[in-house]
Amino acid sequence: MTLRISRRGLVPPFIAMDVLRAATEREAAGADIIHLEVGQPGTPAPQQVVEAARRALENDRIGYTDALGIGSLREAIAAHYRAQYGVAVDPAEVVVTTGSSAAFQLGFLAAFEAGDRVGLAVPGYPAYRNILTALGIEPVLIEVGENTHYQLDVDLLAAAGPLDGLIVASPANPTGTMIGPSNLRRLIEYCASQGIRLISDDIYHGITYENEAATARAWGRDAVVINSFSKYYSMTGWRIGWMLVPPDLLRSVECLAQNFYISPPALSQRAAIAAFDCRPELDGHVARYRANRDLLIGTLRAAGLTRFAPADGAFYIYVDISELSGDSEEICRRLLAETGVAITPGRDFDPICGGDWVRLSFAGSTDDIVEASRRLGNWLSRQT
Repeated sequence: MTLRISRRGLVPPFIAMDVLRAATEREAAGADIIHLEVGQPGTPAPQQVVEAARRALENDRIGYTDALGIGSLREAIAAHYRAQYGVAVDPAEVVVTTGSSAAFQLGFLAAFEAGDRVGLAVPGYPAYRNILTALGIEPVLIEVGENTHYQLDVDLLAAAGPLDGLIVASPANPTGTMIGPSNLRRLIEYCASQGIRLISDDIYHGITYENEAATARAWGRDAVVINSFSKYYSMTGWRIGWMLVPPDLLRSVECLAQNFYISPPALSQRAAIAAFDCRPELDGHVARYRANRDLLIGTLRAAGLTRFAPADGAFYIYVDISELSGDSEEICRRLLAETGVAITPGRDFDPICGGDWVRLSFAGSTDDIVEASRRLGNWLSRQT
C-alpha cells in the first residue's frame, strides 16, 4: 500500500537555495565560485554581538526563555522604534521569533483562516506565497511594474477583488524598491476601510540609499510588522527576528509560538541586544553595499542590460535579460557553469514573467563584486 504524502508539502522550492546548493557543490569540487545568489551579508555579526554571546555562554544557563522572548530584548526593540522612527511601541507587543521566517508563519496562522485570500506583489519574495499555500491560504498574485515603481498601490488592490490580507515589503526583495510614506499611509487606510489585515515585511530597513524607510506602525497598531536581525544587522545564521503584533492577535501568536517553537534561541536573543549599539559599523556595511550596487549597475549597462528595478534599498539588482533569453533558469545554469558566478533566476520571484529576469545580490565584499563584474562583463559580451 502506498503511503499518502500531504499536499501541504508540495510547494515549489525556494530556487535561490537550490542555486546555493549547486554552487556550493561546485565549490567543494574545487571551482572558484562567487556567490551572488543569496541575500546574505558578506560580513559576520558585529564584534559587540559576538562578545555578548561569549559572555552569555560563560555566565548564563542558555535554557528556554519566555515564548515571546526575553524582556530586555523586547524592551531594546521597542526603544529602537522610538529612536529610529519616533514611534512609541509597547514592549508587550514585541514578539521575538526564530528569524523572520517563523514570524511569517505565526502571523499568517494568527491572522488568516484556510481559504482566505492574501494579496502580494509579484515579483516578490517566494516564501510568502509558498508558506501561504502550505497553510491552505490563497496567495493572490498582483503584478507590479515600472508604472508603480514595482510596488503595490490602492488601484491595484481594488482591481484584485476581495482580500482578507495584504503583504507589503519596503525595501522589497528582489527589486529593492520602496514604498514612500504617503503611499504607505494610503495602503494602510485602504486596508482599514476594507477589513484587510496588513502584514509589513521590514526586514531590509536600515539598508537604504536615498531615502529612509517608513514603518507601518507609524499609522496605528493594526498591522503586523515583521523584521529581523539577519540583513542590516548581519546576523543571518543566528536565526533571530521579531514582530510587532496587534493586541487582538497577541495571545494567538503567543500560543502558537509556545507550541511551534517553545522559545526563540536563547543565545541569539542575549547577543542581539548588543546589535542596537553597532550602528556606525553597520552603516559602514550599507556604504559598501551602495558602492557594490553602483559597480554592478555600471557593468550591466555597459553590457547592454539597461532595464532593471530601481535598487532604492536592500542589496539586490533585478534585471531584465529577455534580450538574451526567456529562460532565466537556463541562463543562471550556464553562467554558473561557464563563469563560476551564481545568481538567481527570476522565476523564483515571479511565476508569471520571471523567465525574463534574474536577481543579483551585491551583499558580498567589494573584491568579490569587482571580480564578479569582470566575469559577467566578459560573459555578456560573448552573448551578443
